[in-house]
Amino acid sequence: MPDTAIFDVDGTLVDTNYQHALAWFRAFRRFDITLPLWQIHRGIGMGGDNFVTHVAGDAVEQRYGDQLRDAWSEEFDVMIGEVRPFAAARPLLEEIRSRGFKLVLASSGKAKHVEAFLDLIGGKELADAWTTSDDVESSKPSPDLVSAALAKVEGASGCLVGDSTWDCVAAGRLGVPTVGVLTGGFSREELKEAGAVRVFDSLGAMLDEIDTTPFRRPEA
Repeated sequence: MPDTAIFDVDGTLVDTNYQHALAWFRAFRRFDITLPLWQIHRGIGMGGDNFVTHVAGDAVEQRYGDQLRDAWSEEFDVMIGEVRPFAAARPLLEEIRSRGFKLVLASSGKAKHVEAFLDLIGGKELADAWTTSDDVESSKPSPDLVSAALAKVEGASGCLVGDSTWDCVAAGRLGVPTVGVLTGGFSREELKEAGAVRVFDSLGAMLDEIDTTPFRRPEA
């Protein structure tokens, strides 16, 4: 049994993945690079330090990487007011806390974005800790974020809840199990193949069946 619940934020607790994809699409267009949105979406869940190379290749990263990341931030900032929390996000977090788990909200995003998302779900009141880009050297699929989350609360073992294959890969590199949710647009099959031990349609579905997850009560 884990002692720490690690929740990914973007795409898991708040509905951001398609805004992220569109912001990246617009950022690339500033440099006359056109990538199909489906291809961009496949990389969502990675941090910006790894994203550009993954979706556009080394040459684009070397020539435009930092400029693209700055452009993405500008484009995303325009849309951030449209971001909403997923239904059942707060009730699920409250239930996790009531069961005695340490709770970390884990993001490698910019601090200003993470703060805005935590405000949407009252995350600062519920969580024992949270992370931002300031806490990691390399973003997913590197396991740095998972390590940083556990370190924040001196957790002995954890379970990650996430929406992307990159969540599963990052956690798996540390032997940490992942419970997947379909909220980010990745399929059940993709998440399972990446290592998710359970996959739910939504946070509400996970809450309804929480005793079938690593967050079950000891007597369940």
